[in-house]
Amino acid sequence: MCDSVPVVKDIQDEALYANVVAQVVARRTELKLSQRELADLLGTTQSAIARFESARRPPKLDTLAAIAEALDCTLEVSFRPRTRPTRRTP
Repeated sequence: MCDSVPVVKDIQDEALYANVVAQVVARRTELKLSQRELADLLGTTQSAIARFESARRPPKLDTLAAIAEALDCTLEVSFRPRTRPTRRTP
């Protein structure tokens, strides 16, 4: 978990990251794991997990994959079309 990632500023991004964090916290709680225990599984520190769970910075995909593995979950990423019209080539 790296501190060099830019701070999230867009409201929609903040909501997305908060949703991801909520899922991680719910699963960690379901498994009765403390932040320290999850950190041990990931080879990181409790404070790194606390920073992740604050949802102030966007998580890296490899971090999410490691967390999913530690929590015995699958990580699903999907792309959904936006409402903007598609560009046509002349």
